[in-house]
Amino acid sequence: MHYRRFGKTNLQLSVFSLGMMRCLSSPGQAQATLQAAINRGINHIETARGYGRSEEYLGAALKANLGVSREKLYITTKLPPVCDRLVMSQWIHESLERLGVNYLDCLAIHGINTWEHLEWVLSDNGCMVAVQEAVASGLIHHVGFSSHGSLELILAAIESDLFDFVNLHYYLFFQRHAPAIALAAQKDLGIFIISPADKGGKLYTPSPTLAQLCEPYSPLEINYRFLLSDPRITTLSVGAAQPEELELPLQVKDRTFPLTSAENQVLQQLDEHLNQTLATDLCSQCYACLPCPESINIPEVLRLRNLAVAYDMTDYSKYRYGMFENAGHWFPGMKADRCNSCNDCLPRCPQSLDIPTLLYDTHQRLQGESRRRLWG
Repeated sequence: MHYRRFGKTNLQLSVFSLGMMRCLSSPGQAQATLQAAINRGINHIETARGYGRSEEYLGAALKANLGVSREKLYITTKLPPVCDRLVMSQWIHESLERLGVNYLDCLAIHGINTWEHLEWVLSDNGCMVAVQEAVASGLIHHVGFSSHGSLELILAAIESDLFDFVNLHYYLFFQRHAPAIALAAQKDLGIFIISPADKGGKLYTPSPTLAQLCEPYSPLEINYRFLLSDPRITTLSVGAAQPEELELPLQVKDRTFPLTSAENQVLQQLDEHLNQTLATDLCSQCYACLPCPESINIPEVLRLRNLAVAYDMTDYSKYRYGMFENAGHWFPGMKADRCNSCNDCLPRCPQSLDIPTLLYDTHQRLQGESRRRLWG
């Protein structure tokens, strides 16, 4: 296992972190998965108040003899933003009690997804006051945040200079947050990439088309290598539900060197196939089409269409598309059938895409069962 400095925290974290969100069948399952992760060199464990009984199960597992001292195991939990510092203070103490620890190595504000959330963090009586009090008393060592919000919101949160690290969505098939990676690195923030296998494209069950385009690598492998080859990125989450699910990701745990010529050739082949397949219908993800009067997240809808058409990533695209209108601020935007052909977006598109037609086509391709977040 390779380890990297987690920005200004100066913690040396394993390049893979164990996310405990899915370790919920039983305390025994959580302990077995945690033990397997530790045995393979993982030293960073992440959970959250909102992940069911995850904190409780992790706390029970930590009481066992895991073969590693508490000082060498770094624990992060996440708490949502709130406008009342007293509520946040109560949540911090509850998390510490459930985890059975005297301090948290890292606390992340979980889901600064709207500008109002950021206002709560910045306000004189908001949640950050309680967090800073906990830092001063030694209950928390380092503070960061996660966000499912806009790039502009993420950049503003980083610019606040309140945080030591950031949890980001950033993958081979979603590079919108590249400026956030750059700014976080400039400010020496630790960078934690969340859900690269699942939200990165359900890459553990790739389509035959995508698998063939990535040969001789697997799509999951090439995505991990894309991320691990970037020295600015500290660690990637692995949301294993059982020990066996650690095997495939950790095959690349030592491959943190720059991309090889063969790997770059695969990336080039993916780009060429995308451009050739979509041709004049390819959305370049410039976001110039927004805002939409009907609150359709046009770029994300068309990104899902890009992936479904070019790489046959239809299962993933349906999975994500089904979350529109069902996940609130965690995945904002209306479905594409809300388009009324007002055509406000057309003059703003530098590619002159027929956006209403593409939105209709996307809905026809991807409409299916509505989905909610695992924890909502």
